[in-house]
Amino acid sequence: MLVCTNLSFSYAEDQVFAGLTASFPAGRTGLVAANGTGKTTLLRLITGELTPTGGSVTVDGVLGYLPQHLPFASDQTVAEVLGVDRTLAALRAIESGDPAEEHFAVVGTDWDVEERSRAELDRLGLGDVSLDRRLGTLSGGQVVSLGLAAQLLRRPDVLLLDEPTNNLDTVARALLTRALRDYTGCLVVVSHDRALLDEMDRIAALDHGELRWFGGNFTAYEETLVNERDVADRQVRNAEQDLKRQKREMQQARERSARRMSTAARNVGDAGLSRIHAGNLKNSAQVSAARGGEVHASRVAEAQAKYDEASWAARQDDRIVIDLPQTAVPAGRTLFEGENLRAAYGEKVVFEGRDLIIRGPERIALLGRNGSGKSTLLRMIESGARKQVAYLSQRLDLLDEDRSVAENLARAAPGLADAERMNLLARFLFRKAGAHLPVRVLSGGERLRATLACVLFAEPAPQLLLLDEPTNNLDLDSVGQLEAALTAYRGAFVVVSHDERFLDAIGIDRTVHM
Repeated sequence: MLVCTNLSFSYAEDQVFAGLTASFPAGRTGLVAANGTGKTTLLRLITGELTPTGGSVTVDGVLGYLPQHLPFASDQTVAEVLGVDRTLAALRAIESGDPAEEHFAVVGTDWDVEERSRAELDRLGLGDVSLDRRLGTLSGGQVVSLGLAAQLLRRPDVLLLDEPTNNLDTVARALLTRALRDYTGCLVVVSHDRALLDEMDRIAALDHGELRWFGGNFTAYEETLVNERDVADRQVRNAEQDLKRQKREMQQARERSARRMSTAARNVGDAGLSRIHAGNLKNSAQVSAARGGEVHASRVAEAQAKYDEASWAARQDDRIVIDLPQTAVPAGRTLFEGENLRAAYGEKVVFEGRDLIIRGPERIALLGRNGSGKSTLLRMIESGARKQVAYLSQRLDLLDEDRSVAENLARAAPGLADAERMNLLARFLFRKAGAHLPVRVLSGGERLRATLACVLFAEPAPQLLLLDEPTNNLDLDSVGQLEAALTAYRGAFVVVSHDERFLDAIGIDRTVHM
């Protein structure tokens, strides 16, 4: 239903695809890769937003597309986003007694458009949203759900979704997942949401401009990668042993050849051979030794190539490996105590009568629907905490954009020696020149790692971390790196997240529902 043939595309001199050929069948396909490798670019090539430099895209049927950043204006109505505003206006005119032919032409056979629209909104948790409501009054999550409703209302044969669960709370994610289960066309989902990817029939992994296909959901895909890595590790060990053996045999052959030539030289002198005959014998021995050396050198080169290939296949994903003893909090120490907390915006009360105490190295998940006051409560905790506290917002805006990663760390931890600082940044995967990049050029995952390095090794070290949707817009490798850093952290933290897999991985002790 969706075919890419010899697809090529470049941004200036940066080639993204070179002759990509892939066929997406009916059913649910999860498209995964690190950020910046071309997932969104591929979707935009399929929709025609971008023009390939070579090759073609064939879509069989109606195409639907929900981009990551929705192109809606705040003054648009829900009906306009759903694409039913003209039909509804014609229906209203007919119902009011206007028999103009153009109204009937607009309606066509779509007399139940309002009922279908309301049913689609209700299915995605927007049952209380009126069709004439303006988008500016909706939350970010509601707008995403509305965008999906608009696509499903069109009944597309091929549907492309780019990070559809970003900004959705747990309930909205569950409703979206249920709606996609009912979709019977060709679905391609770009996502870092592991729970959503576990709903897929297959996984397409994009790497260096090529797609590799895996049957089954994301959990099955991860299991396949682990098994492949185990096999690759064994191949590395075998190739390494073979390389050492070939080098050892080459060295032994050189030593034997040197001994033979030395012995032959003494025998020539003892035998009293002519100078010419002795020279011929010497040259013959040198040629024979050279040939033997070439054979061993070829074997070593072949063993080296096999080792390099095996090492590349077995390359490990980079992981943050750190120890954070300065962040330790004694059990029972009170870090925050709030009684009868209240938050309101004008006359709208977000929450009231809320009590919260944080003691010792607690790991707390703060859950609730969008708009329930989770971020507001984090700010209250930040302002009322009794110990050193660090707040990581969704924007990751703690660092100086124009300074390098190393300069930002020097400001946060002036007591660290230069060598110690560079060693620490290497453990956060900023090696050599990477430590001197300005923050403004970093990707989302790199910015997160830089922020974590500066926050966790600040002087004094934080004993309470507040994290607001930290996995939003991170690729799967970056999420794993965040999990590693939080596992090493010895203080308390409160995290707002709708990613259940992430919360399981970081060892939540207590859940607070808003």
